Amino acid sequence: MTVGDVRDWLLTNTPNARQIKTIQGDERAGVRKLIETYLREQKRLVDAAAFQDRMWSYERRCREQGFELIAGIDEAGRGPLAGPVVAAAVMLPDGILLPGLNDSKQVKEDVRERLYDLICEGAVAYGVGVVDEAYIDEHNILQGTFEAARRALREMQARFGLMPDFLLTDCLKIPGVTQPYEAIVKGDASSFSIAAASILAKVTRDRLMVEYAQLYPQYGFDRNKGYGSTDHMAALEEYGPCPIHRTSFAPVGKKLQVQGTLFDGFDL
Repeated sequence: MTVGDVRDWLLTNTPNARQIKTIQGDERAGVRKLIETYLREQKRLVDAAAFQDRMWSYERRCREQGFELIAGIDEAGRGPLAGPVVAAAVMLPDGILLPGLNDSKQVKEDVRERLYDLICEGAVAYGVGVVDEAYIDEHNILQGTFEAARRALREMQARFGLMPDFLLTDCLKIPGVTQPYEAIVKGDASSFSIAAASILAKVTRDRLMVEYAQLYPQYGFDRNKGYGSTDHMAALEEYGPCPIHRTSFAPVGKKLQVQGTLFDGFDL
């Protein structure tokens, strides 16, 4: 067989162990490269199938227990010094294919943007809840996160007329919800429903911070998204807090104690 013959044969056949060994022992480098490529692709397919099976395992178990409307919930923005905390709730149809879907922190920005549109188009229902810095400062960030999750569920019901009968969360125990739920450690890397929610929450919050960057350009919110990066801390030192800073967070509160005034120089 020529190298081309081997290539064509591998496209339409599944070699057994003996055949693989024979091709691997071929004296022609081109043939050996073909089988190496074939084996890498087979491993990729097996790994992808195993990943798909694992990421649907929680949803599958819920359905086996009789639950039908299963929503994943996740949030973005608990750690920043400025801006809102955002939560999303997503119900996906069983087996939907969303190439590249994973924990939002593991997904590049352009892929997150693409997935955001695919999730909104393909979800059974979804909702997003936004809680601003004023609520966070009054109640604390954990309570703000809880409220964002509750708002996401209410928005889902208002938009789609549906409420889930079971919740999967990224290690978040939400007071005030009536549905049973499971708080999963590293849930956004363990469940497609939670991963989808993490994408909606992350993209929504990032877009809001880009808008805030137009209002308060000196802080670089379009780049740092409100987190305490070097440039953000330098701007905080130079200009003091702006109206979307979380005054209850220590670096902002300490700056206020030194500065003595709040939002000096900003038109509210």
